[in-house]
Amino acid sequence: MLNVGLVGFGFAGKVFHAPVIRAVDGLRLSTIVQRHGPPDSTYADVEFVRSVDELLTRKIDLVVVATPNTSHHSIARQALLAGRHVVVDKPFTTVLPEAKELVQVAKQQGRIVTVYQDRRYTGDFETVQQVVAEGALGRVVSYESHFDRFRPEQKQPQAWREEPLPGSGVWFDIGPHLVDQALLLFGVPDAISADIRIERDGGRIDDAFDVTLHYPTVRAVLRASMLRQPVGPTWIVNGTKGSFVKYGMDPQEVALKEGRTPDEPEWDTDPPELYGKLITADATRAVPTLRSSFARYYENVRDAMLGKTALAVSPEWSLDVMRGLVLAAESSQTRRVMPWSNRV
Repeated sequence: MLNVGLVGFGFAGKVFHAPVIRAVDGLRLSTIVQRHGPPDSTYADVEFVRSVDELLTRKIDLVVVATPNTSHHSIARQALLAGRHVVVDKPFTTVLPEAKELVQVAKQQGRIVTVYQDRRYTGDFETVQQVVAEGALGRVVSYESHFDRFRPEQKQPQAWREEPLPGSGVWFDIGPHLVDQALLLFGVPDAISADIRIERDGGRIDDAFDVTLHYPTVRAVLRASMLRQPVGPTWIVNGTKGSFVKYGMDPQEVALKEGRTPDEPEWDTDPPELYGKLITADATRAVPTLRSSFARYYENVRDAMLGKTALAVSPEWSLDVMRGLVLAAESSQTRRVMPWSNRV
């Protein structure tokens, strides 16, 4: 049994990490760092401590960093230097040099460092992967991934996510997932261009983006907005033989917010009315959404720690995602198309 210590018990820690870790055989959520407030009675079997220093005195194999973005680097570095494997919630860090340093420290310590890319383990994205891989669309020429909502008011005006700090804003929040998915489908692009902006009244951080990854024969467009009503398709993939269009978000986030857990038998089940449509010249047919689970991320981390498999979200992969984030931000600021470069 591998002992897991979770640093941070806010929204990310409480909703996206703790229940998922507990659903994975071979992992034991043993300690949670919560700086303020009483322990959550749901986790009566877990020890609550007040600091990372205290956590690292315990027998912990894996440290999960689910704190505000500006603290990812320092906490992950401390845990690696203490000889622990580390999962960092996205974004990896707020600047690329810090991410590179963590990769170097992990190599020196002989430990894993990886970024929590749970949204590659969603039924809707895995269905997109399947449709593309099977060739039903022919040669893919364009791809759109949307993360749109209608939230005209700031949800928590005083929360750290709404503060104009390094790594704040929707691009560093949602962008890591959408970049990760695009790289999985199409690989590293030739260039990237972006418009990252504030749309809502009174906003202090970016809340919308249109980012294009430029490939020789494909344009992959990543979009998000807080001012979309009605919300349109989540996925649009066009090819030489047809198109795939799907509405609706993967249901796992809502289920976790409701207190459900990934070990439930009907986990990540999409209703038939939200199945994607494969549209060709001859017919339109529904494509049943595959089922997946965020728990598959932690299953891979567990097996990688035990030497049974390669790490799915490798340090080098995580650096590529960070490059995408940084280059897109620079493109938006300079209004230039940025060549993709490992020198960044």
